[in-house]
Amino acid sequence: MDIISFYRVERWLFERHIPVLPKIVQLLIFLIFNSKITADSKIGKGSYCVCKGISTVLIPGTEIGENCVLGLRFSTVRQFPYKEVPCLKNNVWVGPNVIIAGPVVIEDDVVIAGNSFVNRSVPKGAIVAGCPAKIIGWRKNLDYAIETNPKYKDGRMPFLTK
Repeated sequence: MDIISFYRVERWLFERHIPVLPKIVQLLIFLIFNSKITADSKIGKGSYCVCKGISTVLIPGTEIGENCVLGLRFSTVRQFPYKEVPCLKNNVWVGPNVIIAGPVVIEDDVVIAGNSFVNRSVPKGAIVAGCPAKIIGWRKNLDYAIETNPKYKDGRMPFLTK
């Protein structure tokens, strides 16, 4: 079982107003995966965490759409003085060690590169990277789908040069 399976059980118990059991499932999530996903977060169908969701932290109220891929050590955080929390739409691919802060909206079909810090909303189809994240390209310009990538290339990457 992965973290999303535990979350679905926690959410089911939470929606039926069963008092103590959601907290017990949340404790299990913390103990097994070193992660925190509260029952009032919303995660859409088909979304999953890489490496079963190790070290994932979602601030309460975070919304994640359908078919999203969340990388290892992905976190959402609140940015004061704002009350709103991050919202990821559908088909978002998030790399490892990404932090999304504040009341931002990540639109559909966005790619967030690893080790990025996102503190501004991201438009549909953008590829962002950096700390703070900046748009470095557009998904429509890629010659492959990042989720399925059937076009693996032979060989190795060239050496770094000055």
